[in-house]
Amino acid sequence: MLRSMYSGISGMNGFQTKLDVIGNNIANVNTSGYKKGRVTFQDMMSQSLSGAEGPVMQGGNAIRGGVNPSQVGLGSQVGSIDNIHTVGNRQTTNRALDLALEGDGMFVLGEDANSDGNFDLSGNEVSFTRAGNFYLDDDGYIVNPDGKYLLGAVDSGEDGAEPALGRIQIPEDAESFSIQGTGEVTYVDPEDGATIAGTIRLAKFSNPGGLQKLGSNTYQLTANAGVYTDDDNNFNSIDDLVIPGQDGGASVVSGALEMSNVDLAEEFTEMITAQRGFQANTRIITTSDEILQELVNLKR
Repeated sequence: MLRSMYSGISGMNGFQTKLDVIGNNIANVNTSGYKKGRVTFQDMMSQSLSGAEGPVMQGGNAIRGGVNPSQVGLGSQVGSIDNIHTVGNRQTTNRALDLALEGDGMFVLGEDANSDGNFDLSGNEVSFTRAGNFYLDDDGYIVNPDGKYLLGAVDSGEDGAEPALGRIQIPEDAESFSIQGTGEVTYVDPEDGATIAGTIRLAKFSNPGGLQKLGSNTYQLTANAGVYTDDDNNFNSIDDLVIPGQDGGASVVSGALEMSNVDLAEEFTEMITAQRGFQANTRIITTSDEILQELVNLKR
C-alpha cells in the first residue's frame, strides 16, 4: 500500500482534533473566565531511503561532494493542545459579588475543609478559577456556582496568630458589604460598624498553561504549573498566595466579570483552514486510491 494513504489518514485525524478544539472554543464564547484552546502539529518520524554522506577526500582534496539524506515523511500528529491564558474582556454587571481580575492570578476555591475549618493547599480539595461569579450560601460564606468556597486570609481565632487560609463569611445580620481592589472583604455590623471578614488571596503561576482543566471553569494544580511560592519552594501555606495588587498579582474589580477570551473571527478563520486541510488530506487518499486502481487494472 502507498505511504501517502497513511499520511492522509494521520492528517485527517489531526484536523479532526483541531475542529474539536475549535468547536469547544465557540461553545464557550460567553463562558465567564474561559480560556481558549489551541492545537499545534508535529511531523511524524520519517523513513530514511539513504543516509547523509560527507565529502570523499583523497590526497587532502575532495574528489566528490557530500550527499544529503533522503527521507520520506510518514504524516503528522498533534504536538500539543494549549490553553491560552490571555485576559478576556471585562463586562460590567454592578453586582457586588461579581469579581473580575485585572492582571495575573486566579481565585482559590476549596471544599472539604479540615476539622478547624482551614484548608491545605497541598491537598486535592483546592482548585483555581478566573470565573468571578460568586454567591452567598445559607451560612453567609462566599461560594462559586458549584458551592466551592472562595478562600482567603481570615482570622484564625487565636490571639497573636497569623491569618489562616479559610472561608470568607459575611454574617446574616450585616447591613451591607463591599470588596476592595486589594481583596479586602468588609461588612457593616449593626453594633461594631465596619468589620473585615477576610482578604481574598490569589494563586499566581509562572506557567498557567500547565494547569489541568477540571470542568466548571476550574483548574487543578500540576507539577508543571510553576506556582509562585515562598522560600521553601512548596505550595502548602497561605504565604504561597499573593495579596491582590501586590507581588505582581491582579487587582480585584467588584461589579464586573471577566468574559471568555475567545475571538469568534479568529475561530471561524481557523475552522476554514482546518476544513480545507481535512479536504486536502481526503484528496490524498482518493488520489492514492486511483493510483492503486491503475496498478490493479494492469492485470487486465
